[in-house]
Amino acid sequence: MKISIIAGSHRRQSESARVARYLEKTLRQIGVEEIYVLSLANNPLPLWDEGVWENDPGWKSRWSPIAAELKTSDGFVIVSPEWSGMVPAGLKNFFLLCGGEILAHKPGLIVTVSASLGGAYPVAELRTSSYKNTRICYIPDHVIIRNVGRMLQGDLPADEHDAGLRQRIEYSLRLLVEYAKALGAVRASGVVDLKNFPYGM
Repeated sequence: MKISIIAGSHRRQSESARVARYLEKTLRQIGVEEIYVLSLANNPLPLWDEGVWENDPGWKSRWSPIAAELKTSDGFVIVSPEWSGMVPAGLKNFFLLCGGEILAHKPGLIVTVSASLGGAYPVAELRTSSYKNTRICYIPDHVIIRNVGRMLQGDLPADEHDAGLRQRIEYSLRLLVEYAKALGAVRASGVVDLKNFPYGM
């Protein structure tokens, strides 16, 4: 079982990256041994252009190692901050780079981050616009981390809200792992046909 975590903030030292590290630690505690973490800090992936489709050497050296890690993953955790009510551009760009053969028919858990009481808009945006051609299968549960600056700090919860959030995170990650097991059977069934139906409707 391999789970990849995408930390979707462009900032060098972001709360999203800190949350991703907490999620990685929790996944290890529940028995997931192979974890790949991709941070979009400092924009490691330039904006998509046609070179992606044309085997451009620059894109090949930059994207191929990442794509290889993602292809061998069984499930994904997408961590997104809420910037002005939106998913950051770099995270949207990430999904443009992912063809169906990378994320298709694999489960994804959405985790959003807000400095205050927001965080719901990125959930709706990701569920609406990031799955069409990637075919990622978001599980019904998601996690919204509000007031992130005081959450998930240290080994012990700060208060009952932090304790409840930690329980929700562990539950959602355990659920993601079970979805990853189940959707493996879908991919192995022979029914998936990305050659004749590469794009969603």
